[in-house]
Amino acid sequence: MAKALFKKSTLHLIWQALSGKEFEYTSGSINKAIFLLAVPMIFEMVMESLFAVVDVYFVAKVSVNAVATVGLTESVMMIIYSIGVGLSMATTAIISRRVGEKKFKRAGDAAFQSILIALVISVVLGLAGYLFAEDVLRLMGGKPELIAQGLGYTKVMYAFNFTAIFLFLLNAIFRGAGNPMLAMISLWIANGLNMLLDPLLIFGCGPIPAMGIEGAAIATNIGRGIGVLLQLYFLLKGIGTVKVGISNMLVRMKTIWEIVKISAGGIGQFLVESASWIFLVRIMAHFGEEALAGYTIAFRVIIFTLLPSWGMANAAATLVGQNLGAGQPERAEQSVWKTALYNTYFLLAVSIVFFIFAEPILGLFEQTAAVNEIGMSALKIICTGYIFFSYGMVIGQAFNGAGDTTTPLVISLIVFWLIQIPLAYLLAIEWYYGSNAVFASISICHSIYAILAMILFKRGKWKMTKV
Repeated sequence: MAKALFKKSTLHLIWQALSGKEFEYTSGSINKAIFLLAVPMIFEMVMESLFAVVDVYFVAKVSVNAVATVGLTESVMMIIYSIGVGLSMATTAIISRRVGEKKFKRAGDAAFQSILIALVISVVLGLAGYLFAEDVLRLMGGKPELIAQGLGYTKVMYAFNFTAIFLFLLNAIFRGAGNPMLAMISLWIANGLNMLLDPLLIFGCGPIPAMGIEGAAIATNIGRGIGVLLQLYFLLKGIGTVKVGISNMLVRMKTIWEIVKISAGGIGQFLVESASWIFLVRIMAHFGEEALAGYTIAFRVIIFTLLPSWGMANAAATLVGQNLGAGQPERAEQSVWKTALYNTYFLLAVSIVFFIFAEPILGLFEQTAAVNEIGMSALKIICTGYIFFSYGMVIGQAFNGAGDTTTPLVISLIVFWLIQIPLAYLLAIEWYYGSNAVFASISICHSIYAILAMILFKRGKWKMTKV
């Protein structure tokens, strides 16, 4: 009887979380607040992670060079994504704080200024990326055959970067406002269309010609573009807590400067991690296309499991911002520790699955034995740090949700540049431990990040951040 009641209660809470109704997150049960925010965010990230795996599954059927092209392109796309992620961090922090204060008009003002900033940046980056796509692939170690096959993919991804930046940014508005269901719907539609279009455009069907790897890029940007249009519809119609109306559509330099100051730390965090990622990819390229392909596939699988965890981390950021806005810093802190604990349970289960089923998981991508061997090693070694990852990502986002983007930036600089890059290079190349040393450096350094973040979070200075 008790089991049946628990099941009924859980299903009712899931239904509530996915109903799209607005809830009060600054009072009542913290566990319920975490659940109601995290469920749609997790579903949102599950679709994002599913897309990442499905996309590389179809690309892997083209060639090893095609997969390697995705790895090289995405390593530099991370720099572009850093703009979207940084703006998203600032936007979530500001909007969640304004919503916690019940200042909804100012939340709409901040949302519009964020959109203006994103528009200018994405146009500049898109033009530069398109013009220098070939140079980027060559600089990253791509061989002439790889560049000839993958240049179209890289050009499309760079030129239409605005679809990714706006998808990040607009969903951050909904999350900060406490409307994660709207973010989930738009991302599900965007990535659902992407997965449907992938095989059609890559391999062709009827009158649709086979476009190869370039078709994957076109599918991605069509899906994301439609998702962005839906997000804008939600925002302009006021389907949610925050609405952008005519009265919000004014250039407010003070608000823009506030967003830029906060987002600078967020952009810096992601740039630091992205630059580190680029160096790691460059080190992997030293071991050949098969090693790079195995690394790329393994990372897509890892993203498949980490993105739902980011859903929980994003929930923590929203709870921190809204509770600080409501003058409840202790409730904000409790929300973070509880969310991190739940995230640990999830990632512990995932790491066990990776250890046991690494071989059949990599076998799904139908690559050579050498590619699969690299991928299996990556899964097993990197997931040894998953328990630390769980705390690091939640607490890092908690700092960002408070508007303190400087603390995680400093930690990232120390861990990923001063430790991870030299460690990976020395172990993998100078001391001849090979690609496994790269994977070990990732696990070690993310664990160090988590420990430093926990120590600084306990000190509580983030509670005094003004936004």
